Amino acid sequence: MTLFKKILIPLTDPVQVIPYFKLAAALLPPDGKILALGVVRVPEENSLSEGAEEALRFRAILEECKAQFPDERVELKTLVRVTYHLSEGIAETAKQESCDFLLLPWKGYAASEEHLFGATIDRLLEQPPCAMAVVRLEEFADCQNILLPIRGGPYAEFALTVASCLAESLRAEVTVLHCERTFTGSEIGDLPYRSILHKLALYPQVKRLLTVQGDPKLAIVEEAKRHDMVVVGAGVSSEPRSSFLGPVVEEIACRSQKPLLVIKTPNSLKPWLPQENDFGSRPKSLSESVDKWFAENTFHRGEFNDLQKLVDLKLKQELTISLGLPALNEAETVGKIISIIKTALVDEVPLLDEIVLIDSRSTDDTVAIARDLGIDVHVHQDILPQYGEKRGKGEGLWKSLHVLKGDLIVWIDTDIKNIHPGFVYGILGPLLTEPEIQYVKGFYRRPIKVGDKTYEEGGGRVTELTARPLFNLFFPELSGIIQPLAGEYGGRRSVLERVPFFVGYGVETGLLIDLFSQFGLQAIAQVDLEERIHRNQSLPSLSQMAFAIIQVFVQRLEEKNRIKLMEEVNQSMKLIRQKETTYALDVKDIRDQERPPMISIPEYRAKRRELSAAGGGRRT
Repeated sequence: MTLFKKILIPLTDPVQVIPYFKLAAALLPPDGKILALGVVRVPEENSLSEGAEEALRFRAILEECKAQFPDERVELKTLVRVTYHLSEGIAETAKQESCDFLLLPWKGYAASEEHLFGATIDRLLEQPPCAMAVVRLEEFADCQNILLPIRGGPYAEFALTVASCLAESLRAEVTVLHCERTFTGSEIGDLPYRSILHKLALYPQVKRLLTVQGDPKLAIVEEAKRHDMVVVGAGVSSEPRSSFLGPVVEEIACRSQKPLLVIKTPNSLKPWLPQENDFGSRPKSLSESVDKWFAENTFHRGEFNDLQKLVDLKLKQELTISLGLPALNEAETVGKIISIIKTALVDEVPLLDEIVLIDSRSTDDTVAIARDLGIDVHVHQDILPQYGEKRGKGEGLWKSLHVLKGDLIVWIDTDIKNIHPGFVYGILGPLLTEPEIQYVKGFYRRPIKVGDKTYEEGGGRVTELTARPLFNLFFPELSGIIQPLAGEYGGRRSVLERVPFFVGYGVETGLLIDLFSQFGLQAIAQVDLEERIHRNQSLPSLSQMAFAIIQVFVQRLEEKNRIKLMEEVNQSMKLIRQKETTYALDVKDIRDQERPPMISIPEYRAKRRELSAAGGGRRT
């Protein structure tokens, strides 16, 4: 007997959670799923983005809990949600994840005179987002006898089904306890109870049927002494303390340490069917949505230091992973980058399936160094030559999709001086642990050296003076991305092949806008890679970069009918050249052209089919 496919367990204080995982597993079929939800509450006067640090801590705790519960029958997924109201965050997650049962841990005592269970649980009991149980469970070990008090309320039959499901899974027995009470002819008395009596035959786990008279609280507490668990349906009233259930539950909680489940559903008639519910659907402002995304989708590379765990996730999901290294005259740094990454992520731990240099016709020793270190090298001008060749990093990235084999693709720049394997596995971490995430951007501190002085926050000038202001102005949904122009990022082939690539400086900007437009903000994440030391470009070079990026914004805004230009935008830039005693002007065409989605290229589609047929590639 199985009732549920997906059970949500919210954990505002994730300690001693293993008993709740075991209980959930007992209610699930072999292919069921447990979702452990860490809920971070932020005071209403603060920005939700301030929950990012606590979210990081919660993820670490939940992953540790997950490691302590290696039940192969169920898939344990960890989620962290940041909210102003705990009940709202729980209900939203239950709806978004299509959960069919909500298991709410309860300390087992009233939080205040106004709230039987506590404000959060009471609110959820008033409007359950799905079938739910409030659970007091300090331990969950040997359970042979389950007590089910029934009076015939609207949740009695479903409580009977839950108790029987647990009994079947645990090889236990169910005792049904009915507390009679006297009534006049104007009262319905025990008729609701008698209406389900004939259904008990459908539940072979029910071995005893007891009927007693008197105070139900005392009767249940007394009988509970001879049982290992109590399962009871919730009361009818929306005011818990005025209902039949409230005092009973309190009495059991105070006078017995036995595990206790209080069952309620959104619809008492068909509790096992998905329910439409407006609870938790409060519309959020754009700013609040971005802050929430920031807190929930910002990671740190240190979360993914367990490389064997990443390898296990890769193998479980049957994924292959490629690292592409775009390069143009990077002989000074490329050797160290390849050596460190290859040693850590190929030789010592087989996380990467290939490392490939994507060269742009370097004139130094870049290519020779890469080949000497045993990695494949492709010159991007020689890839798909029938489509011509264009200059720019974006061109190399676009063409690399054709030669890289992996289901997950990561690119990092090859001018990094303080290279660390975390630049790669930090990007891969969210992709391997969060199925909903399709694309990950890196960010970091970027010190800049001026003369003999180093300024810790001096880098990223185009980011702060051009890219982020324009994102805030025209694409505010992406305003929470710390470094939209960072050269370290990666994603799933299945999304990267479906978006166009600008061939030059605008490639990162275009990818962000297009991926957001096609797949939504929740498909994007960012990860803190700590610090990046690299070759800083001159101001004239940065000026040209900014010019190309602005063109990308203008083009996308025109395509989306956000702006309409009366004349074609100029695509040549006047560059100021300093002479000995004066200045002069040079002109340079800066046209960041666009390559179509790689999936539209026939040769690419044919190659992917061949790889798939040969077992050398898998579409994700």
